Amino acid sequence: MNKKEYFFSLKKYYQRILLTVPLTVILSLNFNTSSAWAKDPFRVKNARDIGEHTEKAFKTIFIEGNYQTVKQELNQAEVKEPNEPLAHALLASLAYTEKDWQKVKQYADETLSSAQLLSKTDPVRGNLYLGVGHFLAGAYIYEKQGALPAINKLQQVFKYLDRAEDADPNDPELNLIKGYMDLLLAVNLPFSSPEQAIARFKAHAAPNYLVERGLAVAYRDLNDYNKALKYADLALKTAPENPEHYYLKGQILRQLGKQQNSVTILTEAIANFDLALAKSKQLPEFVLETLERERNSAQEKIVEIESGKS
Repeated sequence: MNKKEYFFSLKKYYQRILLTVPLTVILSLNFNTSSAWAKDPFRVKNARDIGEHTEKAFKTIFIEGNYQTVKQELNQAEVKEPNEPLAHALLASLAYTEKDWQKVKQYADETLSSAQLLSKTDPVRGNLYLGVGHFLAGAYIYEKQGALPAINKLQQVFKYLDRAEDADPNDPELNLIKGYMDLLLAVNLPFSSPEQAIARFKAHAAPNYLVERGLAVAYRDLNDYNKALKYADLALKTAPENPEHYYLKGQILRQLGKQQNSVTILTEAIANFDLALAKSKQLPEFVLETLERERNSAQEKIVEIESGKS
């Protein structure tokens, strides 16, 4: 995979990195409720004050799986927590799903500005979101100018991720976001071995629910569907109201059903797709497009098997 192909793959996956996996909270984390730093969804030790409105937005998107009602909370975060780069990154990512390119650029710039300020006191999170901000800026450039001008942004992304890792290689927030990128590369590059990326992700990323979801995606892409189902079920157990979890389980079951020519498994896949579609008003358009297409594909495969053509 050359740089152009890498950027294209990573850009398409980026909205998953920010919108569907790394930026959320796990309800079972045992924070000290009297602490002034009780709004950190990633850390029990050395927790940061990420902010009330940003945290609530996390829950709305990633525990409830509701993308349509989150803007108001993020707008509050933008006003009341203006130095939190995560809020700006989420706003940029939502703008990306709506193809509002000027807002993507605006919030990418705000992510960079707030991350630069934060890097003076918190080199891990500051440099992490400098990397994220440059990636958002690169996604904007890609859409407006094409792949080649955007490739230079990759050097900035990796430079700041490396600086964050130098500051604390075991930081859970860093390992969550960087871990998704590492897993993406590990499962897609030829002759690569994903075991090391998976082991580090398991050991150092948090919260657990997002780790489980990430592992489900990784094992799905490695065609290890039994392990993928295991982790998808764990993610569903933690956040059963999130329709994207049913979508992910449906994806895995569809692939397994196709592999085994099993009407039973494909029917279960459709049942999970339908559970996700029952909350379609919560989901962004780009998710619904692929969800409906994959449901139709599962149904077509059932017809093919039952007709004896498979």
